[in-house]
Amino acid sequence: MNNVKNIFSIKDLENLSGIKAHTIRIWEKRYNALEPMRTDSNIRYYDINNLQKLLNIVLLHDYGYKISKISKLDENEIPELVKKITTEKTAKNHAINSFKMAMMNFDQPLFFKTYDALLSEKSFREVFFEVFIPLMNEIGLLWQTKTISPAHEHFISNLLRQKIQVNTEKVQILEPTKNDKVFVLYLPMNEIHEIGLMYLNYEILLQGYRCIYLGENVPVESLKDITTFFNNITFVSYLTVEPLQENIDQYILDFEKEILTDNNNELFLIGRMTQYINTSKLPKKISAFKSIEELTKQIQ
Repeated sequence: MNNVKNIFSIKDLENLSGIKAHTIRIWEKRYNALEPMRTDSNIRYYDINNLQKLLNIVLLHDYGYKISKISKLDENEIPELVKKITTEKTAKNHAINSFKMAMMNFDQPLFFKTYDALLSEKSFREVFFEVFIPLMNEIGLLWQTKTISPAHEHFISNLLRQKIQVNTEKVQILEPTKNDKVFVLYLPMNEIHEIGLMYLNYEILLQGYRCIYLGENVPVESLKDITTFFNNITFVSYLTVEPLQENIDQYILDFEKEILTDNNNELFLIGRMTQYINTSKLPKKISAFKSIEELTKQIQ
């Protein structure tokens, strides 16, 4: 992957590793933990090897190794020790760091190798909750702080979607075992963040329900058509950026008026924008959830 050009500021290293820049500088000056390059104007910058080494040091530090001891290890001993730890016991942080390195290097083989290692010890559900959700949260922060480019975010998100789709196909072929309700999953207009909704599709199918996945950019009026085909519908929508904060309460009122009148249908809402919902005025047939875990428990 030598043709991947990546240089990082110390702020980037802080964002990617979770270690404060001040601490990184101490590790660097006192223990020669990293070897930064310098620009013509004497500003430090770091390459992908420095990032990899820092992530490995952080993992060892998390497992009780003192920085003074780590600094005395040979360059090749650090990754070997990391490998030994992660072989003896699955290290969630190591997997997340490996996925981040795969993202930074656009390295598909590393992504698949890390995923397969996780899946040899955990169920897909465990991988999603223990690794993918924290990873997505970190990616969101890295994107907001401009540590990663949109290309990095799209690359890793596409691979995560791929794994959800593969596992979803395995349960899609099964006949539903529960017929008391039908789930309809959709994203509102201008909402394109689909990974969370895709996982909920998998989870609902796994529970034995019929699930109709409509995907992104679905206007409320289009959902009326669904109500002519099914009774007892639970609509589920994932609000990451839409509707906007100032529009969300009106969106809920419109949904209730258009879709939830005189029937047994209901709406489950989840996602970052739900924090702006006025829950004291939330209609009886509409529920807001703080996390995927909370919503999946409700389904179960």
